[in-house]
Amino acid sequence: MPRSPIFLEKRSYRRRRMMDAVRLLPFLGVMLWMVPLLWPVPEATTPTAPVMPMSVALRYVFGVWLLLILASWALWRRTRDVASAEAPDPTVEPR
Repeated sequence: MPRSPIFLEKRSYRRRRMMDAVRLLPFLGVMLWMVPLLWPVPEATTPTAPVMPMSVALRYVFGVWLLLILASWALWRRTRDVASAEAPDPTVEPR
């Protein structure tokens, strides 16, 4: 009885991990957007404690948003390239 290989093919393994990254990207974005909630608020701290200005918080939120867009674009490119490499050639007729 032939034994099945222990390891997956490198191409299919990478494609699966890439799709896992695509699925986890929204959760990463939500976690990163929650970080400003941990920053000190002026009313909750003593008057001498440092306070994060709203402009810094807005830059952070839009920076995370931009990084999520770039990461999703990069993952889309990688998965598209893998999918197009595995797709059958439409000019060849099946037998």
